[in-house]
Amino acid sequence: MNRLLIAGRVAAVAVSVPTFLYLFPNDRFRSDNLFLVPDLVLCVVLIVGAFLPARQAVPVLGFGFAFAGGVIGTAVSSYVARGSFNIFTALIALVCLVMGVLLVWHGREERSGLSVPAP
Repeated sequence: MNRLLIAGRVAAVAVSVPTFLYLFPNDRFRSDNLFLVPDLVLCVVLIVGAFLPARQAVPVLGFGFAFAGGVIGTAVSSYVARGSFNIFTALIALVCLVMGVLLVWHGREERSGLSVPAP
């Protein structure tokens, strides 16, 4: 679990900080940007989750990555609908979905007592 949680914390910062910074170039921090609120929500949830104690971090990061995967996956679909494809955005969406599934799955195992302690 420690490695997974560390990877989740690093990935949360690696996804949320650039997502937040992406809002400022080209004036994307405006009320008619459909992604503004979802991007801000995913940034806050991932950053908060990254700094919580392990017991609280797992479910918060699991939810945050699932939410981020949906938001960023929608952005990928938006690119495709406009006739382009951004591989970087698609990879970020994939990372979010994989991390979300792994954290939720592991959190479920821990709660049910099925996880095997690391040596």
